[in-house]
Amino acid sequence: MTNALSVVNVASELAPLAKSGGLGDVAAALPKHMLDLGQKVTSILPMYSFLHHRRKEFERIGDVVIRIGYKRYPAEFYQTSQGDLPVALIWNEELFSCKTLYGCDNDNLRFYFFNLATLALLELKDVKPHIIHCHDWQAGLIPNLLRCYHSHDERYGRTATVYTIHNLQFQMQGGWRAVPEEKRDDGRGEPPSDLWRIRRLNFAARAIRYATVINAVSERYAKEILTPDFGEGLDPLLRRRRRDVYGIINGIDYQVFNPAFDHNIWYQYDWHSLEKKKRNKRKLQQFVGLEVKPDTPVIGLVHRLTEQKGFDLLKLLIPSLLKLPLQIVIVGTGGKDYLKFFQDVAKKYPRRVGVYSPFTEELGAKVYAGSDMFLMPSRFEPCGISQLISLRYGSIPIVHETGGLSDTISNFNPRTMKGNGFVFSSYTPEDLLIAIIRALETFKYGAVWNELTAEAMRRSYSWDLPSKKYLQLYRKALRLRRNH
Repeated sequence: MTNALSVVNVASELAPLAKSGGLGDVAAALPKHMLDLGQKVTSILPMYSFLHHRRKEFERIGDVVIRIGYKRYPAEFYQTSQGDLPVALIWNEELFSCKTLYGCDNDNLRFYFFNLATLALLELKDVKPHIIHCHDWQAGLIPNLLRCYHSHDERYGRTATVYTIHNLQFQMQGGWRAVPEEKRDDGRGEPPSDLWRIRRLNFAARAIRYATVINAVSERYAKEILTPDFGEGLDPLLRRRRRDVYGIINGIDYQVFNPAFDHNIWYQYDWHSLEKKKRNKRKLQQFVGLEVKPDTPVIGLVHRLTEQKGFDLLKLLIPSLLKLPLQIVIVGTGGKDYLKFFQDVAKKYPRRVGVYSPFTEELGAKVYAGSDMFLMPSRFEPCGISQLISLRYGSIPIVHETGGLSDTISNFNPRTMKGNGFVFSSYTPEDLLIAIIRALETFKYGAVWNELTAEAMRRSYSWDLPSKKYLQLYRKALRLRRNH
């Protein structure tokens, strides 16, 4: 342990305490695997109102007052643990009484406070970290604060910052496009302290400008964000820092996502017992109210109902899909217009289509276990862990060739038996339809499909390799920090 690094993970989500998507899973799994690699790790997240209701479960460890402009905000610090992982939570009643993680009208102020309070907590606990790992924009102000206010602070004299871009589309409260171009924050200099300018603060831009190293959650996405098509207005800044931009694909936690032990599904199974997966399919068909037909493929989707996840494409394709021998089960949250559209389709074709909202872990697991195929037609996808979960559960992915989907899914060739899914290149209904038809045709050959399913389940998509790559990135960041 003499060479162990002191790592502080800062994120707005940490499953199962607070989760809206894949960020929560990654922020929970990566620190746990860093502990397995012998590092000293702590995680910090906001205490949302639904967590504050459970505050008696946590230990209160102190409080400070955070000053922003002329206003003072009390910060209460709590701690708990997830297994061997120490977890700290930061509470302020005025800022975090909002019932949701995001979408409040003062999100920039909330997370400005969270970033300041995180550094105050490290001082209170006398933590001198080697690495502060900041996940997405909600933790993105920390590199800026360290550079501007703590550059001569002995506590951070050897501290390097790692900024992970989970989705560059999300940069600040309300989105960067909502700010007039002439008023957009370029990320230079000290962060403002007046409330009006804080509303226009681009946390992601400041993280990219000031972090020691930057990484995206797949190798392809790390290249894509350097271009105008995927850079979300920050590609010029990213190109200037391209030597410090890396890509590391996410893994999934096999202690969480494992059909052999998952109590959310009807029958536990592995690749040796695929007949139990077929029994899960029958149960899913019954549960949803679909026609119970073992030879009819069930296509599952477990996503946010947004254009990014490809629901604009799926909406256009529904009339064609309903002419094919298949069934569709959708579990998702958000996107009210898309939700209503697909709910209307399900009402019209109740034996063909099922739609469930909001997402729950139990419903998601049942779809992964009971579906034959998993549709992920994302317009863009930084990494995606849904396709990795679907492989683990033997639901074969049908994906758009973009970002992390391109890094993890390859076209299945029945002649060579190589590949683990079905991929379409052009973001068009026609190309997606061809990929789905290819999957349906392959499904007709039971022995081939069973081998494809078994091989998908046998392969490892765990955090073992990604966590080692992150450790290498941490050490590289420390070398860069020493040289500057």
